[in-house]
Amino acid sequence: MTIQLLIDGGGDLPDSMKDQHSIKNVPLNLHFGEEHYKTGETIDLPTFYKKLKQSEELPRSSSPSPNDFYETYKEVDRDTPILVLALTQGLSSTYESAVMGMDMLLEEDPERKIAVLNTKTASCGIALLVHEANTKIEEGLDFEALVSHMEERIDKTTTLFILKTLENVIKGGRLDRMKGTIAKTLNIKLLMKASEDEGAVEVTEKVRGNKKSIRRFVDQIGEYAHNLEDRVIALSHCNDEARGRKVLENIKERYNFKESLFMETGPLISTYAGEGGLVIAFFKD
Repeated sequence: MTIQLLIDGGGDLPDSMKDQHSIKNVPLNLHFGEEHYKTGETIDLPTFYKKLKQSEELPRSSSPSPNDFYETYKEVDRDTPILVLALTQGLSSTYESAVMGMDMLLEEDPERKIAVLNTKTASCGIALLVHEANTKIEEGLDFEALVSHMEERIDKTTTLFILKTLENVIKGGRLDRMKGTIAKTLNIKLLMKASEDEGAVEVTEKVRGNKKSIRRFVDQIGEYAHNLEDRVIALSHCNDEARGRKVLENIKERYNFKESLFMETGPLISTYAGEGGLVIAFFKD
């Protein structure tokens, strides 16, 4: 029995993972003023960054509609179970849309097997969960066992963020302009994480200087996890591949992760993180 994995525009995957496992993706909506785009479908990342630089305001994002999910579910053979790994409920109403789309499908066809999980993470955190789900599918887990296993893995997922620039959080109103100006003057970098209860992004530390903040970013891993030889580290970068690869090498030199996943952040995370922002995800103890 095959199982279809489905994510949304809040998840970022390496290209090889998308191609190898035929992951379905329901895009988020992106609005630059009156212009409307669907992430990954009607706007690519180079165009997105170009428009972001030209715009005085950050683009608005909105979740897919329940019908967007329903129509994607309908594309899957009715005998194939569907597991949806949805963007954290702490950032978006995407999870609710996915559930409503599931209800529409089950009302029409009650025999369908489908589960929608709130991942409480985003970006490479979803890539980490997709990798885990694919591994378990290949090991032969049935649908019910897979859903149960992934619920447990979601509770173990740690997602950490670091911002290189504060431009976007100031522009987006998430940081007061006066405080933001002071922080920029003092070269303050923000370390953040996805909260364990809701998966909302919260600031955990403010560190002065780029090198010191990256060192602290990497240090944090050891506070959450030990005996990493059977675990995977996932890292996504916001339009700065060189910085992303350098930090990933630092992590791999310091910790003995079994495997690493590397990718670029999509428009949703890039809008808030700003260029040079990094996300890492791994399973804690």
